[in-house]
Amino acid sequence: MTSPNFKRTKFSCFFAYLAMSSVFVLPPMLFITFHDMYGISYTRLGTLVLVNFCTQMTIDLIFTFFSKHFNIRTTVRVMPLLTTLGLLIYALLPTVWPQHAYLGLVIGTVIFSVAAGLCEVLLSPLVAAIPSEHPEKDMSMLHSLYGWGVVSVVLISSIYFAIFGTEHWMILTICWAALPLVASFLFCTSPIPDTNIHSSEKGSGSRGKGIVLCVLCIFLGSAAENVMTNWISSYMENALLLPKAVGDILGLAVFALLLALCRVLYAKYSPDISKTLLVSMIGAAVCYLAAGLSTNVMLAFAACILTGLFTAMLWPGTLILMEEKIPAPGIAAYALMAASGDLGASIAPQMLGIIVDKVSVSNFAVELSKSTLMTAEEIGLKVGMLIAAVFPALGVALLIYIRRIYAQNKEKA
Repeated sequence: MTSPNFKRTKFSCFFAYLAMSSVFVLPPMLFITFHDMYGISYTRLGTLVLVNFCTQMTIDLIFTFFSKHFNIRTTVRVMPLLTTLGLLIYALLPTVWPQHAYLGLVIGTVIFSVAAGLCEVLLSPLVAAIPSEHPEKDMSMLHSLYGWGVVSVVLISSIYFAIFGTEHWMILTICWAALPLVASFLFCTSPIPDTNIHSSEKGSGSRGKGIVLCVLCIFLGSAAENVMTNWISSYMENALLLPKAVGDILGLAVFALLLALCRVLYAKYSPDISKTLLVSMIGAAVCYLAAGLSTNVMLAFAACILTGLFTAMLWPGTLILMEEKIPAPGIAAYALMAASGDLGASIAPQMLGIIVDKVSVSNFAVELSKSTLMTAEEIGLKVGMLIAAVFPALGVALLIYIRRIYAQNKEKA
């Protein structure tokens, strides 16, 4: 009996990850549009991000504890259809009932976030289960597709908005909803490999500590990446006073391009992952501080987009670190990692939204705006960026500890 050819399966995983990028990048591009068209506050816009990632986290936790009850082959084939359904509701309900626009956005967000959670839980272990001489390169390449997807969504969406205007955002959203249908077809016509549902019990004590450290690391890394992913467009438009097209194309798109290129380069050269993560956390902290402190528009602009370079490997790199240090982790471990990453991705952008709203109306911002050329809202955004630097800064301390622990274990071995 000949073994199945999993090349089409690997391509299906890659395409599904690419198609999923619209779920993450399109809503932040529309924050200002929703604010202007429907009067939705920044805090409630930040709450949409919170709903997105909390829903994903719920799915991750369900798989952490109940993965054995799911038919993986069926689930992975249905997953893209949920993305399409969510995007359609996201676009159509606010159009039909504009007085309840926010409710429509929340419902759509919940549905496509279920699919996004399944994507994070299933695609990484699926790619890891496909026979390969360089599994770490496949993992990095898989996550690089998110960056390429973001670049594509930003460029195409920006061109669309320039031609037709942001008031017709719902038509574009419906068009993006078609891509997951292709992903579903690809999965239905591809062999699905057997995946390791349960983790190995070998070395359970050190395994437990190792997983906890990786869970903390991916939380901080995801927070560092997703604050900028979700707010770079609004930050450039409202804090740096750049045109929306510049903020979207030269901001978010270049951010995503650097993120994708970094992951591709890692897939090609595969440097030491713990050192890569440490340097990445240091660079991300410096970028956030520069974005928040600099009064020079170009320096702050550069700091924002360079965050993409330094945060690129923080999520996939932590998965690679887990696979390197913890053999046969199992789907439950991947789900727990995804849950922690989603927690960071939900808390951090929401925190920035709250900070912007609170600081913008504070006496501190009002008084400071009188003595500077900045508005109170600009000050709020800059303070948010400064506080966001805490996440990668804590990541630096954690990674120094992780490197020390594994160095000691290596000496004892």
